[in-house]
Amino acid sequence: MLRHLPQILFTLPALAVGLMLGMGQVQESVDGSVYRLLPLTLVGMGSGLCLLYGRVRPLLLLWMVYLVLLLLEGPVAYFQRSAMLAPHTQVIFHSVCLWLPLLFALVVLWPERGHPRRDIGLRVLVIGMALAPFVLLAARNPEAMQRLISDTRWPGLVTGFSALAQVPAWLFALAVAALGMQVRRHPRPVELAALLSLACLYLMLPRIFIQPLVLVSVCTAVMVLLISAVVQESFDLAFRDELTGLPGRRALNESLKRLGPEYTIAMVDVDHFKKFNDTHGHDAGDDVLKLVGSRLAQVGGGGRAYRYGGEEFSLLFDGSDARRAQQAIEQVRHSVAAASMQLRNRSERSRDDEAGRQRRGQGGNGPIVQVTVSIGVADHRAGDTPQAAIEAADKALYAAKDAGRNCVRLHGNAV
Repeated sequence: MLRHLPQILFTLPALAVGLMLGMGQVQESVDGSVYRLLPLTLVGMGSGLCLLYGRVRPLLLLWMVYLVLLLLEGPVAYFQRSAMLAPHTQVIFHSVCLWLPLLFALVVLWPERGHPRRDIGLRVLVIGMALAPFVLLAARNPEAMQRLISDTRWPGLVTGFSALAQVPAWLFALAVAALGMQVRRHPRPVELAALLSLACLYLMLPRIFIQPLVLVSVCTAVMVLLISAVVQESFDLAFRDELTGLPGRRALNESLKRLGPEYTIAMVDVDHFKKFNDTHGHDAGDDVLKLVGSRLAQVGGGGRAYRYGGEEFSLLFDGSDARRAQQAIEQVRHSVAAASMQLRNRSERSRDDEAGRQRRGQGGNGPIVQVTVSIGVADHRAGDTPQAAIEAADKALYAAKDAGRNCVRLHGNAV
């Protein structure tokens, strides 16, 4: 779990902002200038980031949360000042509770495809077509619409788990369950941020008239959470290998710039990988790379694994020479050699690409194969720059292959 901790650190800024605002002692009305400026700044900054990176779903979620804040801050501020409900407050509140989980689920479960502008236009059109008849009916007869949403429809379905009306409460429950399944299938920052955001909004809504500052603090924290998820995914796209989950070559290059005076670099190559690909197919080859990557990620001795490219990986030890890093490198080589993988029969593989990707790594009833790696090692003494050490480690890697593979060779030394 500690190795996956950096993947969820993007949630910390939102937590900090939420706690800071929630524990603040400012008694200004929730529609005052102090509480208007920060959400407006966040929605502007977040929209710019989403458009820059072409992220449609977090853009719409961000604006959805901001519109919720705009719709509710007036009625909450009126209640905060007069201890009375403004006209049509109930229908506005229950309408938000009804549509928020539906639109959240629609936006998140609708995959991003095509050009971002066309994607945004189509989504806005669909949402507008769904909301327009409802808004017209609610404006014509708000009391009837409020009763339609808030009345208990199914006495047999207990809604004691929520302070919301029955229909919105069950819609929130279904939407949270759907987003939870989405996170399980695609554990990416935006999916996780959407799930956490909807859960926070669900907990917020019944409390906004009792604790008015909760409205601003939670909505602001949710915006920060969505923006942080976009930044995290953009970072992963640039610096993390999608197949293995390891940091990629660009991340390695950045790490090389910050090395101390003493370091060790190991170049790792999967043995007979091209032959394996030709024999068992590229899907099985991807499974092998994921297996090797997962084992290399467990390297000890202060080392860190990177996907260098193709079937090559790198291990970087900052603050250690080759002799001190050798034990950790040997251990991780043994770990790879001790792993076995059962392949799927080609006749059982789905012709659907998405179904095939979902089944990868789940094993099968085909042949059991062993995977080995050859490793070449060099340290700071191989040259004046880290690139010189990489070149020396490559030469040692070729020596390991010439020695029969599944072994480690140090630059200029026989192991």
